[in-house]
Amino acid sequence: MIERRCPLGAELLPRGGAHFRVWAPIRRRVEVVLEHGPGAPAAISLESEPGGYWSGASPRAAAGTHYRFRLDGDGPYPDPASRFQPEGPHGPSRVVDPCGFRWSDAAWHGIGLEGQVLYELHVGSFTPEGVLDAARLQLPELASCGITAVELMPLAEFPGRFGWGYDGVALFAPSHLYGEPDDVRRFVDDAHGHGIAVILDVVYNHVGPDGNYLRAFSPDYFTDRYQNAWGEAINFDGPSSGPVREFFLANAAYWVEEFHMDGLRLDATHQIFDSSPEHILAAMAKRTREAAGVREVVLVAENESQQTRLARALQHGGYGLDALWNDDFHHSAMVALTGCKEAYYEHYPGKPQEFVSAAKYGYLYQGQRYSGQKSREGSPAWGLRPAQFVNFLENHDQVSNSGQGKRVHMLTTAGRYRAATALLLLLPGTPLLFQGQEFAASAPFCFFADHVEELRHKVREGRAKFLSQFRSLATPKMQARLADPGSPSTFEMCKLDLSERQTHAHAYQMHKDLLRLRRDDPVFRAQRPGGVDGAVLAEEAFVLRFFGAEDGDRLLLVNFGRDLRLDPAPEPLLAPPADSQWRLLWTSEDPRYGGSGAEAPDTEENRSIPGHAALVFRSV
Repeated sequence: MIERRCPLGAELLPRGGAHFRVWAPIRRRVEVVLEHGPGAPAAISLESEPGGYWSGASPRAAAGTHYRFRLDGDGPYPDPASRFQPEGPHGPSRVVDPCGFRWSDAAWHGIGLEGQVLYELHVGSFTPEGVLDAARLQLPELASCGITAVELMPLAEFPGRFGWGYDGVALFAPSHLYGEPDDVRRFVDDAHGHGIAVILDVVYNHVGPDGNYLRAFSPDYFTDRYQNAWGEAINFDGPSSGPVREFFLANAAYWVEEFHMDGLRLDATHQIFDSSPEHILAAMAKRTREAAGVREVVLVAENESQQTRLARALQHGGYGLDALWNDDFHHSAMVALTGCKEAYYEHYPGKPQEFVSAAKYGYLYQGQRYSGQKSREGSPAWGLRPAQFVNFLENHDQVSNSGQGKRVHMLTTAGRYRAATALLLLLPGTPLLFQGQEFAASAPFCFFADHVEELRHKVREGRAKFLSQFRSLATPKMQARLADPGSPSTFEMCKLDLSERQTHAHAYQMHKDLLRLRRDDPVFRAQRPGGVDGAVLAEEAFVLRFFGAEDGDRLLLVNFGRDLRLDPAPEPLLAPPADSQWRLLWTSEDPRYGGSGAEAPDTEENRSIPGHAALVFRSV
């Protein structure tokens, strides 16, 4: 019996050669064809195993051998569990040695959820070069800014010259566009050396349409029992679903074990359908933690339906994940900052009470009905910790959904932008920044995906149709101005200009200072359940009070409206603790951030709060 690290794919043998294993239950004859490199050319017939698996070894194959499978004489097809596709998803697979890289992170023990500042990064557009080695050189700067965890957008091999990565087709193979597998390892290893964790965005709700050869091995990878928004649903609970589940469970474990990833961000989990006694996400949580061993990992879910059981413990009937993306916070903030009430924003007034509730409870919709809808949205979040909610003002989806890929600072006033940034970075939830947000990047982030012409046309039409839910983007004039997802120029204009760290120093310094305050101040750092309360002060102003016991209290005053004079001020949260007074700790109006310099003295006439500003006080 061959002892393998992973149940599928090509693996090197201790005494030389390589062992191949694949699931192809509909086939009567399976061969592995060595096309190039050590051991090639050769064809090896694989032996059938119970359950539809096929396996066999080549004593001459080695790291660097290129191979594919021939199925009943058809093909050849790349390995569904290929570790690398040097020529893209349609080319041969390469045998990879996962043990050849010399790690230097033995002292790294992973991360917990509390205290993290996430940074979403798309490798292809983060630097002009668009490769992992170039991104790796920016890690010291990210660390100095206060980033503690990089969340890489999907790396799995996808078709074309550029793309977001959510149409991946070879889930075990890091995209050849970004480098080789050891380049991923080098990025993670260096990140750990700078005190930065690395979380990988993975897509287990569908497989891309181009370069997807899974059906050639078995149609049971997919099911028509469920409707999926992006293609065929994955078969996690139907006939022959056992090997399918194993394929995806092995993939989750693979990234954590072989690449030392510190966790996974699970894309669109509301499109993962499973009625099994053990949901695939619960099984995945267990498998990834087993793969991590003594290291601690963080599992984050995107879930539009806001089902909090995903982030509840297994022993309490949950799925055992750690955190949830919080779209509610983003949507409320965008309405408050821009006044936009189109599409999904129409369910959010953008009023102060929403931010008070977000600070206290995480999700805003926890079982209420959206206006005009019969179904309920969300589920109760009682008992979840503040850090389990990932808050953001920007992410890849939301920036691109602005139609022209505009960033938040381009859609609102400078003062409101600074105030919202303070709110995001000081809330007790887990903040997420999107690449370039920390220095108010001028580069847009549009949807881009390079496909063959037939698919390119469909993608362009589909994207325009999706954005037409926004009334302002549904007009013929705006539809004509939407960036073509398949154009190289769309991709190129989304690349960051990292020199803007200097030219936009006001925004960069503000983010650095707020992240330092979050890290160094014991009250903001605590993220304590029940540690914050709040009150509405005016139509567009509110106060959040952070209780710090022996460390004193903190006040965060946010005013998205006009100058406000609190006279009278019958709100107890504004009163300092006994025998104390409030002292200004931070203001968004600091001239270093581009502010007016206005402050809010605590006088006998009560407090004045400048418009479009945020103020932080500490009790002394």
